[in-house]
Amino acid sequence: MKISPRWFSTKASALVALALYGCTLQDHVQQPSEVALKSHSVTPTLVKKLPGFENLDVFALLSSDDKLDQSPNYVFGGSADGAGLLKNNDNTFTFLVNNEDNFAVSRLTFDKTFKPVKGEYLLNSDGAQWRLCSATMATPEEHGFGPLFLTCGESGEESRIHALNPYGDPASAGVTKEKPALGRQSAENAVPLPKTAFPGKTVIIIGDDDSAVYGGQILVYISNTVGDLDNGSYYIMRRKDLNQKEMNMKVGEFHDVEFIKIENQATLTGLQINQKVDELKAIRFGRVEDVDYRKGSAANGREVYFTVTGQNNTGVNADYSRSKYGRIYRLKLDASDPTKGKLEVVIDGDDRNGMAKTFQDPDNILVTENYAYIQEDPNGYGDETHDAYVYQYNLNTGALKAVFELDHRRNQPDAAKYNVGGVSKFGDWESSGIIDISDIIGVPNTFVFGVQAHTWTDDKYKGVDGGSKRTSEKQASQLVIVKGLPR
Repeated sequence: MKISPRWFSTKASALVALALYGCTLQDHVQQPSEVALKSHSVTPTLVKKLPGFENLDVFALLSSDDKLDQSPNYVFGGSADGAGLLKNNDNTFTFLVNNEDNFAVSRLTFDKTFKPVKGEYLLNSDGAQWRLCSATMATPEEHGFGPLFLTCGESGEESRIHALNPYGDPASAGVTKEKPALGRQSAENAVPLPKTAFPGKTVIIIGDDDSAVYGGQILVYISNTVGDLDNGSYYIMRRKDLNQKEMNMKVGEFHDVEFIKIENQATLTGLQINQKVDELKAIRFGRVEDVDYRKGSAANGREVYFTVTGQNNTGVNADYSRSKYGRIYRLKLDASDPTKGKLEVVIDGDDRNGMAKTFQDPDNILVTENYAYIQEDPNGYGDETHDAYVYQYNLNTGALKAVFELDHRRNQPDAAKYNVGGVSKFGDWESSGIIDISDIIGVPNTFVFGVQAHTWTDDKYKGVDGGSKRTSEKQASQLVIVKGLPR
């Protein structure tokens, strides 16, 4: 969160490529915003505002049914997920977003008013090879290198992480952009910490969404060169007391953790990396999902939050040693050493009588200076009582509030369109990839996220990415803008 097989291994070559492409990032001189937020889609907004958040403005930005002026043949894929936004020198915007189940990355162009005008696939299923979930846009201003879009393969333990030049040539959409030094794992996201967190280093936190024998882990890639994604070291997190059971950690406890090096990660298989879990006594989480860091200061950049979505307490989790309903963790890294830190549970979905009793498996997370916004992806245990929520968690007070519930439109005249095959169940849909775009577009308290309406399917959405590996995938999805959420 580099195009062609090994382009953009250095910041200098990336900048040359941007110049050749003819579209560059906005410089530091801020120009007056011409953005005028409104709905541009033929699809209604597929979210419902919950009590206490009625004053939010919500706009339908784009869906799979929309036709764009400059690319009338482009069809936005399904399962919109991880995303990143850049402002260009001409005051237009470049937006990259994963279409998860298409195994693809869309590049969208928004005009000066933030209207979508063009779409194309920067990575298709032949190049991506794996399902793509969350993502992070690294930029020179925030991370010290880039721009690069880090997007993670999540189709099993042999998946890789890709690094895309956001201004790359779509003609190479079928060419992999994987970075072997970031290892093999079923990764949800790879998040570079801000350049102020550990000056002079590249520190990337990786969440491993594995539910098999070894569970999921938190890993970190560290290089002593800013922007180096090829020559750094790779570590896995464990408790210092070597206790591997996730459920042995409780809210209110602080656990010393350390990251232990895995040698030669670029040449190891995913299975070999997974086998290091027990050898090195890493924590076995019940599916680590998204990762983000707190904004606002250098110290905040070392305060990392991650979600564990949970897995049913059957099979490999029959002993209920891993979370079932999901958790939110806070990891505070040592200011002088990114391989050391303290870990705590801040929200425990397995405490069904506690603050998180409505949790249905948290998936994506965005952290601002004062809040975390958490998106649910229910695992379908059959005990769901509501559709997927988007939560607001106050980092200062610990207050947890539900902001949105997804709207399956079950009781609307167009219900059959969005509930193909019968009425959808609670939690059949999920929202994903929420990002804060306030500073980029010059409109305070503004966010964008995707709605993965999994029962909204049609043959007209098949094979839209142009690759050969997902030609039967036929889901649709939507992008939504929210204005008014505090940061």
